[in-house]
Amino acid sequence: MNRQQLEHVVRAACAIADDDELIILGSQAVLGQFPDAPAELLTSMELDVFPKNKPELADLIEGSIGELSLFHETFGYYADGVDETTATLPPGWRERLVPVRGPGTAGKTGWALEIHDLLLAKYVANREKDRIFTRAALRHCLADPGELRRRLSSMPLDVALKAQIAARIEADSP
Repeated sequence: MNRQQLEHVVRAACAIADDDELIILGSQAVLGQFPDAPAELLTSMELDVFPKNKPELADLIEGSIGELSLFHETFGYYADGVDETTATLPPGWRERLVPVRGPGTAGKTGWALEIHDLLLAKYVANREKDRIFTRAALRHCLADPGELRRRLSSMPLDVALKAQIAARIEADSP
């Protein structure tokens, strides 16, 4: 996915939900803060979203422009309707959201996860695709390992999991 495609999904999802604002979770949130992010971070063709003011309409978005929809078949990318609990995020993540506005959003605003919050969600999920993403993001110096560790310390995770994530951050750091 690229920034133009992300803006298209923001516009379409906001229109479907009749909401001017959309929360963007998942890997492609990187395009909010880094519109020209390295290609290896942009391999996903789905955008995880929910309407900021009408989160209960996430399923409507997925049903309309989700995987295997006419939208997906036409454009090659799609929206995955999610909710706030989809990602485990550090406290204060909402205050750090990055606005996504541009020619393709038609006056609507997507709110993308800030890179440190995004990476921590990926470290918690710990799937192979998440590990590839976190390694690449740190290799390209898109995040500060010290800030990741600081935010990790405030997350409501058990001590063992925090230690595992801290070790992964250390291993991924350049």
